[in-house]
Amino acid sequence: QVQLVESGGGLVQTGGSLRLSCVASGRTFSPYSMAWFRQAPGKERDFVARINWSERWTYYADSVKGRFTISRDSAKNTVYLQMNNLKAEDTAVYYCAASSSRNNPNDYWGQGTQVTVSS
Repeated sequence: QVQLVESGGGLVQTGGSLRLSCVASGRTFSPYSMAWFRQAPGKERDFVARINWSERWTYYADSVKGRFTISRDSAKNTVYLQMNNLKAEDTAVYYCAASSSRNNPNDYWGQGTQVTVSS
């Protein structure tokens, strides 16, 4: 079993930055990919960014391209989301997810961390 724990959320003003972290623990951790999702109040959970664990290719939602950067540190079993130039519409609970294989997308989830951007 894999446990994911997010941290780094908080309150920030428009234009500010935050870095989210997601640490994985449990059995030997070598996922196919890791991703960040977010869910604003009253809305569905949306994809934000993904990184392939071994090849490090990345993929972003159009709404965050050029502002957010996903990265990972395999030695620390940690994935990061650097968020710059934050906007009010980025306010949401941010979740990290791990895909154990290409055919098992997002089969592990963290509990989420709140990001609030004030205008």
